[in-house]
Amino acid sequence: MATQATGADPATPRTPGTGRARTSAKGEQTRARLIAAARILLAGGEAGRFTTRNVAALSGVSHGMCHYHFADRTDLIVAVVADIRPEWITPLEEAVAGPGGYAERAERVLTLLTRPESPDLARLHAALHWLALNDERVRVALEAEYGRWRSCFVRLFRALADERGGGTDPAPLGEAFAAAVDGIAAIGSLDGTVDGTRVLRTLLDSLASTVGPRH
Repeated sequence: MATQATGADPATPRTPGTGRARTSAKGEQTRARLIAAARILLAGGEAGRFTTRNVAALSGVSHGMCHYHFADRTDLIVAVVADIRPEWITPLEEAVAGPGGYAERAERVLTLLTRPESPDLARLHAALHWLALNDERVRVALEAEYGRWRSCFVRLFRALADERGGGTDPAPLGEAFAAAVDGIAAIGSLDGTVDGTRVLRTLLDSLASTVGPRH
């Protein structure tokens, strides 16, 4: 089996004093090219024929170099799972952690959730879900990302509970809202007449009304 990547291309010559940094940068560029090519193939509906050889060919990198950075196709898929995090999870985390009280945070969250998802990202998610059905390592990686995504909504309701006081458990509220968001996204991909913004705002307000001191 190929050695796992350390971030450097083995064939790259080192320059005294600066060679290590240059080698590392070149290795990261190669790795990024491979991940970008993997994303193109997956978003293009090639999940069923996804191989490291095809990814290497598309990126202009040798197959051997691909296996230097990624031990197998699953390593590459898991890297794609992590690579898309800034496009759907990080903005949500920042919206929840940003300044202001619950109302300001909720508004930022709703703005993000009702923003149309790019077609490529939607296709990537679909491909990753399909791959997760047959690869345990992909499933575990994707499950962890969704756990991180759902935790954003739990933290949002925790902020509200802290504002209002009382013993409300934010976990079931956040999990319920996350499930609804996922469901609305699925419905919206098939039926463009559904007013997702109105539905999510109504649900968020309804769940928020349950938060507060118990009488």
